[in-house]
Amino acid sequence: MPNKLPVGILGATGIVGQRFIQLLEHHPWFEVAWLAASDRSEGRPYAEAARWRLKTAIPANVAKMSVVPAKPEGAPKIIFAALDAAIARELEPQFAAAGCAVVSNSSALRMQADVPLVIPEINPSDVRAEHRIFPVANCTAIILCMALAPIKLVAGLRSVRVATYQAASGAGRAGLEELQFGERAIVERTPEPQPTIFPASLARNVIPQVGSFDGEGYCDEENKVREETRKMLGIPELRVSVTTVRVPVRTAHSEAVWFKTERDTTVDELARAFNNAPGVVFHEHGIVTPREVEGTDLVHVARLRREDETSRRNFALWCVGDQLRKGAATNGVQILELLLQKGYVG
Repeated sequence: MPNKLPVGILGATGIVGQRFIQLLEHHPWFEVAWLAASDRSEGRPYAEAARWRLKTAIPANVAKMSVVPAKPEGAPKIIFAALDAAIARELEPQFAAAGCAVVSNSSALRMQADVPLVIPEINPSDVRAEHRIFPVANCTAIILCMALAPIKLVAGLRSVRVATYQAASGAGRAGLEELQFGERAIVERTPEPQPTIFPASLARNVIPQVGSFDGEGYCDEENKVREETRKMLGIPELRVSVTTVRVPVRTAHSEAVWFKTERDTTVDELARAFNNAPGVVFHEHGIVTPREVEGTDLVHVARLRREDETSRRNFALWCVGDQLRKGAATNGVQILELLLQKGYVG
């Protein structure tokens, strides 16, 4: 492709917006050409406006770009949106109506019937030419589905139970800061700041709540993981039970998963499926931890085993993935690549 396609970023000053900029820095097909924010950073150079600095530097050409108001006028026809749900629900349809293809990191429209919820390695055929908004699914659900899809292919799925161990970055820049401030206070033996992002202090702690509780005792994240997993795997009747837990880890989510297959199978057959699955690294022996996979794009599966010594349908596994990468920005870039390959953009 002689000329790269211009991409705009809505919500460019946040942590996911910055991760998306980094992923596109050397992309062969796309380049960042437009930055917008719904905060008060309009008119400022991006290097000054960015509210959170990731470990790697902001690309020089992007650092000098001015942040513009979040309006469709003047925007390129390919948009990545990293907005809060309430703002996304208002702005993203405006960009779609203006002819933009919008890859959204918001939860606002994920479960809408006419909106595809896509992991390109799993359900690329769900995307059609008339679609204009393409949500990136819940980060925990993406990592879970990457581990479940190979199982579905070889043995089917009847039920899933999962306990998650979710990184602070799932709550955005403010969540990472609250963890860092709490850890610093403990080390320096100073008063620990009162938590405002998490329901309890996350430093040296675990919190079995991600989001608000509903009347049945499930929290928002648990409901999202259940419903989005069903939609992406194409199994609306799948029994899914989720307990979500926030842990003092930076950017990678971990999940302990128990599942029941539709047909008899073996650990060896499932292992072969994982070894053949795109985007998955299978660890036949040993473990993998969240710190090992920070900043990477693959989902790692380990500790595959039978639930008991006689079972042919009940198994367990451990999976890990970076929630800012495959759980957010990387999956968004892959959706853009899929749209280009199908001829729906460019």
